[in-house]
Amino acid sequence: MNTKSTNTKKIIVSFAVLLVLIAALLSVYRFTKGTVSEGGKQITVEVIHGDGSQNSFTYDTECEYLGEVLTDEKLVDGDDGPYGMFITTVDGETADDSNQEWWCITKDGSQLNTSADQTPIADKDHYELTLTIGY
Repeated sequence: MNTKSTNTKKIIVSFAVLLVLIAALLSVYRFTKGTVSEGGKQITVEVIHGDGSQNSFTYDTECEYLGEVLTDEKLVDGDDGPYGMFITTVDGETADDSNQEWWCITKDGSQLNTSADQTPIADKDHYELTLTIGY
């Protein structure tokens, strides 16, 4: 009987630890996903090409996510992946995967950890799309 009681306690403790872990992960997700801003907003997108040239685009939009704006305005093209759209072409320039080129998304100079599809936008946000070499 003692062994059965010990095993039951281990199972209960393991289950409790699992519930705490799930709650912690959900909290982290909730606080890091960002908030969606509804209604009209204006954003600016700077494109930094591989040759160093830059183009600036300002959009007035009702969209809630950056990816929506970029595709609606036909500024980008890409492939759908498990984490959202993987941007392959921006402002007519296509990243060359064989040269380890890719488009880096930053907001006010800080790299984002979300895809454009998962990046909520707010009024007066400023984003940069930079052709980057090297993984």
